[in-house]
Amino acid sequence: MTWPEPIAEALTLPGGARFFKCALQVNPYDYLRRYAKSTPYEDEATYNEAIIRACKQNGVQVIAVTDHYRVRTSRRLISSARDAGLYAFPAFEAVTKDGVHMLCLFDPETPLGRLERVLGDCGIHDESAASPTGKYDVTELLEESTRWGCVCIAAHVAGDGGLLVSLRGQQRIQAWKDSRLLAASLPGSVGDAPEALRPILENKEAQHRRNRPVAFLNATDVSSPEDLANTSAWCWVKMSSVSIEGLRQAFLDPASRIRLETDPQLEEHTEFLAIAWQGGFLDGCAIRLNENLNVLIGGRGAGKSTVVESLRMVLDLDPLGEDARKAHEGIVRHVLRSGTKIYLLVRSHHPSLKDYLIERTIPNPPVVRDQDGSVLNLMPDGVIPRVEIYGQREISELTKSREKLTRLLDRFADRDPNLLGRKAEIRRRLERSRSRIVEVQKEQSQIADRLAALPALEETLKRFQEAGLEERLKEQTLLVREERVLKTAGEQLTPVKDALEELRRSALIDRAFLSEKALADLPGREILSRADVILETLQQKIERAVAEIARAIAESEQALARVRASWDERRTVVEGEYETILRELQKSKIDGEEFISLRRQIEELRPLRERESALQREHKELQDQRRNLLAEWEDIKAAEFQQLDRAAKRVSRLLANLVRVQVAFGGTREPLLQLLRDQIGGRLSEAIAILKESPDISLKELADACRSGARTVVEKFNVPPAQADRLAQASLETCMAIEELDLPSTTSVELNVASEGEPAAWRHLDHLSTGQKATAVLLLLLLESDTPLVVDQPEDDLDNRFITDAVVPRIREEKRRRQFLFATHNANVPVLGDAELIVGLEASGEADEGHAQIHREHMASIDSGPVRELVEELLEGGKEAFETRRLKYGF
Repeated sequence: MTWPEPIAEALTLPGGARFFKCALQVNPYDYLRRYAKSTPYEDEATYNEAIIRACKQNGVQVIAVTDHYRVRTSRRLISSARDAGLYAFPAFEAVTKDGVHMLCLFDPETPLGRLERVLGDCGIHDESAASPTGKYDVTELLEESTRWGCVCIAAHVAGDGGLLVSLRGQQRIQAWKDSRLLAASLPGSVGDAPEALRPILENKEAQHRRNRPVAFLNATDVSSPEDLANTSAWCWVKMSSVSIEGLRQAFLDPASRIRLETDPQLEEHTEFLAIAWQGGFLDGCAIRLNENLNVLIGGRGAGKSTVVESLRMVLDLDPLGEDARKAHEGIVRHVLRSGTKIYLLVRSHHPSLKDYLIERTIPNPPVVRDQDGSVLNLMPDGVIPRVEIYGQREISELTKSREKLTRLLDRFADRDPNLLGRKAEIRRRLERSRSRIVEVQKEQSQIADRLAALPALEETLKRFQEAGLEERLKEQTLLVREERVLKTAGEQLTPVKDALEELRRSALIDRAFLSEKALADLPGREILSRADVILETLQQKIERAVAEIARAIAESEQALARVRASWDERRTVVEGEYETILRELQKSKIDGEEFISLRRQIEELRPLRERESALQREHKELQDQRRNLLAEWEDIKAAEFQQLDRAAKRVSRLLANLVRVQVAFGGTREPLLQLLRDQIGGRLSEAIAILKESPDISLKELADACRSGARTVVEKFNVPPAQADRLAQASLETCMAIEELDLPSTTSVELNVASEGEPAAWRHLDHLSTGQKATAVLLLLLLESDTPLVVDQPEDDLDNRFITDAVVPRIREEKRRRQFLFATHNANVPVLGDAELIVGLEASGEADEGHAQIHREHMASIDSGPVRELVEELLEGGKEAFETRRLKYGF
């Protein structure tokens, strides 16, 4: 699709440093003729065309043309390469007077005439010599190279003509340890080098050990197009733009900027591609983000935090804690402002590569569009889940909550996808069992209350019987029992009618997913459509069955009505006789009506005994089921904890000697304490304090103790007697609710505060400084994830030593598999972290009146002159301040 103009423009901006595939020792055609190399190409133009074609076929984007002390022979190949869209370094291969081959590369913009003068400076004046030797030795050549403005690479360093093979003794040591030697080439990895030289190359040999290791490249001679298919001929070099400064920065930081074919491949990950604004303080600004480490720099009020909070806003993420929420709302209200539109282009690689555009016009909710521009029924977290954004000092909020730390640890847990479903089902069944047990016990209590009157009624009945009323009123007595039978018969239809209504509601089969439209694009639609016929037939059968049951119920009601009518005729006859007997009894001063009423009450109560027995059986079954459910509930909670515990051990291994993590099962007591406050109430402060601080607590044991009585609560949990009595008065439902609680696990973190080389000194998070706490948590945040991490001024919360010693190395390690965006005033993050993209922001006017600016030349890596100067000025206080500090420190 065509993205909206703000995003389309953002995608044209510099995206910082990226890897270029470089072949840095390509020979021109004249080299082949001079050394009588076998070649099928009859002229230079054909050779050049073949070399360029091979570069494109093999993905090589950058070449250096390196004839032996010659540059005129390279002119046409360089020109043809540039015309074809390749980058080309003018260069030559030098042979020092001590026999060492060195590649000397110059900036692509350097005129070849200048290289000719450099050759003259090397003592090369006679081009007729096939393999001339220069006047400088290695050390002298390296010294002169700084004046020439080129970079030198020790060619085939471990082979013939290489520095480590051509030189011996102190001469080799001196040349190898020269700080101006930044790079050397090998045909493969260091591990493939000759065994005798490997300790030197690995910087483990004491005499040759360097303060800064040499950068190793794959850059063997390319004398034919076929050579470019060989992995020894090229490597990847990360640069903002192809330049000598780009190479120099790469050689200074090879771990970040140089990648050989034998190195681990870069890992695909979810990323922000670009962000743009219309309206507000950042109106008209846009950033094309790098897939690795992005750093925002700028003076106070330049808009760094606004960028961070824009990301939070467009992704609809909530801040942690009240302070962070107020800060976010303040920026949204006063800086971004209502009506501002934020565009964010994101890329997801799983399950397949796809780009999405997320838009949000403040204060409306975000909108997600696909590559066709269609609005999707998705929220941002459905497109790019688990993004983590932390505003200023927000990491400190994480350190205050062990529950939040546990959620952070959850990222590293290998979750069983079926466990959550099982857990929800068991929780639902437990709640249902609790509800039913409470209903059964309530009904049992009601029945018990009613049956309590039965003995007295039966005793009164006995006296009436002794007075002879039983025999005289036998017909009326039996009539009462018959009436009860008829009433009970009618009551039997009620649960059947309820079940029928439930069947009507639950037996409606949704077949929309099998419709012709739903199956239209499926190859197996003809087979799948058979399922629709089956379900339709089932639906029809159910409907017929429902109708049949409804008819059966209606017929039964009508039949029972007829029975009732017949019985009513009998009752009329009996009651006539009854009236005669009552008149006779009145003459004897005996109340026959009281006897019949008494008999009626007894007959109403007698069926309750059967109901009581049924309820007792049901109660036992429910209790048995509940015991099994509770056992499964505890198993599931234990399984979840074990997943977290394994994650904690894994994190501790990954952060060995830096951070240790442990989890405590059920460490979060607040759900229990809140339940006790809400459902029991009264003074429970000491009991709550005891339960809160108890290292381990069994909810089942607590519930059983409450059921057993205050004495057991005191014995088991050492609760004061008065408060134990309150707990023991907890209702049956409260006791069961206690059993069903899910107390989240808590996470404890320890940081090694010892300096490098000292024995480990582990200190718990609670006993660390604010900066040390934030360091420990940030190290967890930086670990293994494939979604972006955004942090605003992490240095506000961190100890500076930990930034350099712990945080920056972890950023460098993780950035190849994850995107980072930091806003910072600390030079260590972008410089030592080797940020692929540094973005300089500046402000004109105040936040509520002015606007931010981001200049194109201030979007690059440290290998860009304008960006480097900006870093010097903003983060180091300028070159003079930096030099003054260096002198004062004695560096």
